[in-house]
Amino acid sequence: MSRDPETVASTPPAQPAAAACAWCGAELQPAPHDGFGTELCTVCGASTTVPIPTAADLELAYGAWYRPTHGRFSGIGDRLLRRTRGRLARRLDRIAPLGPVLDVGAGDGALLDALESVGREGVGLERRSDRSDVREASLDEVEGRFAAVVFWHSLEHLPDAGQALSRAANLLVPGGVVVVAMPNPNSLQAELFGEHWFALDLPRHLVHVPAPSLLARLGQLGLEPIRVSHLRGGQVVFGWLYGIVGSLPGRLDVYDAIRRPEARRSEASRARRYAALIAGAIALPVSIACALLEVAMRRGGTIYVEARRG
Repeated sequence: MSRDPETVASTPPAQPAAAACAWCGAELQPAPHDGFGTELCTVCGASTTVPIPTAADLELAYGAWYRPTHGRFSGIGDRLLRRTRGRLARRLDRIAPLGPVLDVGAGDGALLDALESVGREGVGLERRSDRSDVREASLDEVEGRFAAVVFWHSLEHLPDAGQALSRAANLLVPGGVVVVAMPNPNSLQAELFGEHWFALDLPRHLVHVPAPSLLARLGQLGLEPIRVSHLRGGQVVFGWLYGIVGSLPGRLDVYDAIRRPEARRSEASRARRYAALIAGAIALPVSIACALLEVAMRRGGTIYVEARRG
């Protein structure tokens, strides 16, 4: 069920009789949902958000609050994110052959800036952008060849994610790499928190792909994984933190509490925000322990894969 009240209001009360799996294209027969929900594909093991959000639904879901101009997070949050993109850029420069890098879902361009700093050309794709190095286009419209294609928590936002991954493989030069970081619905945190799992994020996340299904698809496309991590994809500890704090009486929202005022999904009193931050600080050691456990079990909240084209 949808977590965001502003999207529930726009959700149609009925569903189409059939839909296609956003990962493998198999036909689905979705059951009725009160708001947005997910439908499991028995062919590939991925789930698709149903009913399929309309353009109006997505415009509402990606409101001005989602990624405001001056950043999303209070304190050092945005600087830390840029530092992680710098680490990724240096990693790409080591493992990818010569050539440009395509960043699908470039956001504010942090990875593109980091690639430039290591002497790499980067091209981004995004729904809306005023940057000259970011195109407002779909992956199908991209031409040329790339040393790497990056889906950093963007593949789950695409309506035909399985086809997008196939298109990315075709855009690679020989020896090129695809990098994917995305939520793992096979994780312990997803199982425990259910519809309140942080990374479910309906209706923005249109497909929900377990780690085994992602790896199987990469293999079908002739891409050989060279690194698989249940820790490097980010949001692993925070998924636990959000879920634990949100399970407390009053359903405190630690995600909104750490965001800038203009980047919050809804208004909340200062007292509630402080309560969420205090609860988060108390829950942090438990969240770290839970994250380490699921990583050790290879069921982390995110899956990170680097896969090379032969």
